[in-house]
Amino acid sequence: MIKAVIFDMDGVIIDSEPEYLKLNLEFGQTKNPNMKLEDLFGMVGSSREDAWSCFAQAVGNGQTWEKLRDEFRSFCDVYARMDYRRIFRPEVPGILEELKSMGLRLALASSTQMPIIERVLAENNIRSYFELLVSGAQFKRSKPDPEIYHYTAASLHLPEAECLAVEDSTFGVTAASLAGLKIAALIDHRFDFDQSLADFRMERLTEVTDIARRLL
Repeated sequence: MIKAVIFDMDGVIIDSEPEYLKLNLEFGQTKNPNMKLEDLFGMVGSSREDAWSCFAQAVGNGQTWEKLRDEFRSFCDVYARMDYRRIFRPEVPGILEELKSMGLRLALASSTQMPIIERVLAENNIRSYFELLVSGAQFKRSKPDPEIYHYTAASLHLPEAECLAVEDSTFGVTAASLAGLKIAALIDHRFDFDQSLADFRMERLTEVTDIARRLL
């Protein structure tokens, strides 16, 4: 039986991952013209350090991930260029409403920094659905480390086994699995995500309401 649904944000609530990767690739090719988009797939769903370490490996010029991240910030203001309403999944409000009607509590646990989480939810008018927001920046290590999910469940005063995580990336699914949550993974055929640890795999996000109903 579950009592809460904990959503990831990037790749689940917003289809942001391809947009971020395009900007990463644009910058990366100024360093390594042979860089390919798939070289950066390891950035998806990971913490800042893990993501930029992947980027540094793809660049391969010996620069540290910190230096490359700082140069990227000078290269473009990524968040200023993002239109979070355009990449918002329009089915999300209806899903959240239905889950709430089942008596389920809703939380969000994302590797993204809290100001961006707040901005995405505010711009798409869904902040009020979530009783708890958790950012990976609060921890020494975020996904695939399970701490973010242990913390979120504890903050809800629930055992991990009574929470359903809605994830997409390899790192997110791994974190939720290590923490002992049930997992519904949204399939994304554009990326080579390993979702083998998920309890359920969804072609469409709307399937999460049926999964939640089965687990009640």
